[in-house]
Amino acid sequence: MPMQSNWSLVKKHLIEFLKDEVRNTGIKKVIVGLSGGLDSAVVSVLLQEIFKDDFLAVMMPTQYSSENSLTDAQELIQKFGIRAEKVEIGKYLDVFNKANQNANSLRKGNFSARMRMATLYDISARENALVIGTSNKSELLLGYGTIFGDLASAINPIGDIYKSDLFSFAQFLGVPYSIVSKPPSADLFDGQSDEVEIGYTYSEIDTVFKLFVEDRLSKSEILKLVQDKNLVEMLISRIYKNQFKRKMPIIAKITDRTFGHDFLYARDVQI
Repeated sequence: MPMQSNWSLVKKHLIEFLKDEVRNTGIKKVIVGLSGGLDSAVVSVLLQEIFKDDFLAVMMPTQYSSENSLTDAQELIQKFGIRAEKVEIGKYLDVFNKANQNANSLRKGNFSARMRMATLYDISARENALVIGTSNKSELLLGYGTIFGDLASAINPIGDIYKSDLFSFAQFLGVPYSIVSKPPSADLFDGQSDEVEIGYTYSEIDTVFKLFVEDRLSKSEILKLVQDKNLVEMLISRIYKNQFKRKMPIIAKITDRTFGHDFLYARDVQI
């Protein structure tokens, strides 16, 4: 059955997942970076329903943020009664740009993403709150994110939902149309667009991902269904090349019991 016909079940599952995983850490509060985009909006709506005043959304605009980012974020905040604050981080980028005048958009974007996450984790320490992630499955498979930047979090509720599916999930949750309808963007530099950068729409991308990941078809089998060879080869290549972004750092084994090798316990084991 298509996921879109089961959004009520998905929502129920994610609410229980978030309740359990946060409770297992012993931390009562949660925090998220609210960009005015689709992914953080979906996560924020879920967190607000569960944690109420124990949830804080943090807006972190820069001089490169689009004009409607804050407006859209504020619309979501007002509609769902979300506790929020705004922290301007443009001053950090000014220092970076002055010191690195030849930096390209990739370096500027990575630095911006890491400054946002550094700011979010600092506020999480102030609030004693757990940072919740907002990266979707398409981005994780693409490696379309900054390690120790927007990919960082303690718990990620939407990492197994494809971007193209999140649009209908957002509509189901009541996310404002202004957010659901705008082109996806990480808002890291002026005019940045996910789909323009990648060269394909998320609908095209997710069609291939679902055939390869969910249906487990081989590249040759996919090419019988998808005529764009460059797209298929690019996506499969990116899945493997960016595996390191989806894992904790690999630790060289020296002792008898090593993290990630044979010292393996469930995260939610209680002492």
